[in-house]
Amino acid sequence: MAEVRVLRVGCPMWAHRGWIGRFYPTGTPNGSELALYATWCNAVEGNTTFYGEPSEATVERWRDATSADFRFAFKLPRTITHEKRLRNVGTEVRALLDRIEPLGARVGPIQVQLPPTFGPDQVDSLLAFLRRLPRERSWVLELRHRGYFDATTARSRVDELCRERGIGRVILDTRPLYAAPAESPAALDERRNKPHLPVLLDAAGASPVVRVIGEDRIEGTMNGLLRWVPQLAAWLDDGRSPYVFVHQPENLDSPELARGLHEAVAAAVDGLRPLPDPAGQRSLF
Repeated sequence: MAEVRVLRVGCPMWAHRGWIGRFYPTGTPNGSELALYATWCNAVEGNTTFYGEPSEATVERWRDATSADFRFAFKLPRTITHEKRLRNVGTEVRALLDRIEPLGARVGPIQVQLPPTFGPDQVDSLLAFLRRLPRERSWVLELRHRGYFDATTARSRVDELCRERGIGRVILDTRPLYAAPAESPAALDERRNKPHLPVLLDAAGASPVVRVIGEDRIEGTMNGLLRWVPQLAAWLDDGRSPYVFVHQPENLDSPELARGLHEAVAAAVDGLRPLPDPAGQRSLF
């Protein structure tokens, strides 16, 4: 029997009113979207924790709305990464871990997303923080300062420590966003907020996280996603468990795009675990 391999795909959110009547039934009430989303995708970016720690009741609802196979890739709160800039944040990190503990194995790699202003001049603070991260959870690091993408001492020091500690990377792929003219205000806003950085696969880790930032057109975004099929297949063959999160300027088609990518990888890889089969599913591809 072929080895079962798992590719996790998803979106930056599970509640999007534009999905009502398309991916979710007409009349879907606010607050009930996660259970529906989990029939389309097997993972989600945990952006909600970036803006604040969830309540105990909220975490329990998340647990009850998802199966044991679902994964949340939560982000550390911006208080830790953007405001305190990784200094004296042990209490805040532990508070988040304790709060999401009821989710158990549903917690995937936790994202440490740093702002573009966090440069190589602060690498010592970054390394000290990474050394203190608790080992009971999986971690991935997203760097946005261009100084970490050159052949610098700072980059090599971070890569070396990440390999030593088993910390993976978040790979931000904005190539689809910048490959086509921005036709919507949302696309212009994405260009202001998402840097055009090199795609580096070094120190990707056991569960690499890829965030593909698409363009206004469905076809352009899908083409950008399909570029990842050979790399995802190679990671899966290597025993890794990659995550891919699909962004569009308006995110109107992201669930279907995520499923389209999974389908393409399944055609290239034997034994890929299938996604859930939502009722009324349609396909654009």
